[in-house]
Amino acid sequence: MRFLLDTHTFLWFIGGDERLSATARQLIADIEHELFLSTVSLWEIALKTGLGKLTLRKSFDELFPSELKANEITVFAIDIDALSHLINLPFHHRDPFDRLLIAQAIARQLPIIGKDSAFKAYAVDLIW
Repeated sequence: MRFLLDTHTFLWFIGGDERLSATARQLIADIEHELFLSTVSLWEIALKTGLGKLTLRKSFDELFPSELKANEITVFAIDIDALSHLINLPFHHRDPFDRLLIAQAIARQLPIIGKDSAFKAYAVDLIW
């Protein structure tokens, strides 16, 4: 199967955080699954790190290329198809990063591995 990782899911996985559900951990660790991370998540992490709202164990430049490669996670960009879906999303969720992730999941027909219950208001499969 193919999955899109929510930002917190990715951070919790690479950090070994206990808040990550057993289901999420198993799905991500299964090498048979194709995992995706959006540039939206990397943008959010970079922004929050720069603002001092998030502390990383290594520098951004060091941490992410190595973790993405080691965990065989493919990064994809925001594209026109996702933005077309974004335009039509109802405002059940106001966070711009999450709204873009939802639009990308819909456009690419990917379930999201994440905990945010607000995602359930949209036409995406949320797995936790």
